[in-house]
Amino acid sequence: MHKRRTVFSATASAFLLSLVMPAKAEASMYRFTDEDGQLVISNTIPQPATKRGYDILNSSGRVIETIPPAPTADEIAAREAEKQRQKELAIQREQDAQLLKRFSHPDQAIKAMHRKLDELRGLIQLKRGNISVISSQLDSEQSRAANMERSGQKIPEATLDKIRRLESQIRDIEREISWQAQEIDSLKRVYETDIERLERVTGETRTLSLEPADSED
Repeated sequence: MHKRRTVFSATASAFLLSLVMPAKAEASMYRFTDEDGQLVISNTIPQPATKRGYDILNSSGRVIETIPPAPTADEIAAREAEKQRQKELAIQREQDAQLLKRFSHPDQAIKAMHRKLDELRGLIQLKRGNISVISSQLDSEQSRAANMERSGQKIPEATLDKIRRLESQIRDIEREISWQAQEIDSLKRVYETDIERLERVTGETRTLSLEPADSED
């Protein structure tokens, strides 16, 4: 019984192999255009001809597969450009979806912009108030030091340290104000870009001004 199964298995394998082999054996001829533009049929194909595209023929001369020409440099560049364009479109669609989750109308973005910018401007005003207070203290210490110097007294090191510390505090706050002013400009540009995009995506036109109310007077 074991021997009969082995014979059957070998016979089936040979049969399946006979079905596959002729198909491969038939794919032995190529039809291509040579460098002179002449049509050639051969059982081999030179490498340069493969770039121009060719046909694979069976033993009867029938086309069983057509290999297209290799893409040109311009075609490759165009494909890459299209891939990049599609990638950018996908990114833009995702950005639009996120934007629409935040705002459904350009006016909503304008209101949000004014609230955020007002907060930052309020912080700047507080810092300027701090500078005013520190400047008053600095003026007092500098005046005291000047009076001592005029009277021939030696200015205490503690006084000089305090003057330097107050001057440093003013410089630090001025830098913070400068950074926040830049942040205001940057944030305003971001919001204005979003507002413009919302107008395009929603088809709605803003009715509110981009400028704060007090700057329109």
